[in-house]
Amino acid sequence: MTDTFSAKQRSEIMRAVKSKANRSTELKLIELFKAHHIVGWRRNSSLVGRPDFVFPKLRVAIFADGCFWHGHLCRNLTPSQNAAYWQAKIQRNKVRDRAVTKELTQRGWRVVRLWECEIKRGKLQKLKVAGLL
Repeated sequence: MTDTFSAKQRSEIMRAVKSKANRSTELKLIELFKAHHIVGWRRNSSLVGRPDFVFPKLRVAIFADGCFWHGHLCRNLTPSQNAAYWQAKIQRNKVRDRAVTKELTQRGWRVVRLWECEIKRGKLQKLKVAGLL
């Protein structure tokens, strides 16, 4: 079946689509929280950067970062089409991540960034360092 939109129109449409959540990664993280009896977390925080989970009493903000979108090199995925756009997009995400981490740290929050691949493998060392385990 052929596309009814031109390549430029399709690109504009896809660019306008905004993610609401990385459901599978976040659900896996919730499973890990429950399995390790980690309590006190909240979702949908309005903090800077919109962390995926916050622990208000401990002032810990957790981000579940997708490996592709945030530039983790675990899978070495590089799109062949529109490569310059994707490289710039991922670089902007990295810059934003650093700025958000800095801002929250200055406000007295501990920031934990978990990679999608770490969550899938159940690696929780970063949560131990943050005092959640």
